[in-house]
Amino acid sequence: MTTPVCTSASAAAAPARQTYPSFASYVRARQPVLLRTARSLTANPNDAEDLLQTALAKTYVAWERIEDQRALDGYVRRALVNTRTSQWRKRRVDEFACDELPEPETVPGGDDPAERQALHDAMWRAVLRLPARQRAMVVLRYYEDLSEAQTAEVLGVSVGTVKSAVSRALGKLREDPELTLVR
Repeated sequence: MTTPVCTSASAAAAPARQTYPSFASYVRARQPVLLRTARSLTANPNDAEDLLQTALAKTYVAWERIEDQRALDGYVRRALVNTRTSQWRKRRVDEFACDELPEPETVPGGDDPAERQALHDAMWRAVLRLPARQRAMVVLRYYEDLSEAQTAEVLGVSVGTVKSAVSRALGKLREDPELTLVR
């Protein structure tokens, strides 16, 4: 097993970012952003919290070996994606029972919250139907707003692979019968 060291040309060329004196200070400062990434990779908020905790545990173990602290977010994102991919491979199906349905959120500006929620739910179901690799790329590109190069670096693939996989994924989403009904 190789020891991960987070250094890269793009990280070195990136503008100076904050460095953190301790792992705890890093987690305090970046937890909301990292949790958002984890939520983009899972359908359940509780699973997202578990996923983030697992990725942070992996980061904690490697904390002393990480030479370039500007690459910490990339290291944790990579741990999130790798951990989630391992979970997808297990093909475990979870069901969540609840006693009552949650109340829809009120949306200011006159939009119908039920329609907005239906579209949101339909989109996530469509994204979850994508193959794991395409799903990870779509989440990183469009939910995390990473560039193609950043997505390629996080996933350890070429930019061309990201471009072609995202193109195929968007084609599948455009043809998804559930999304064509919602439009």
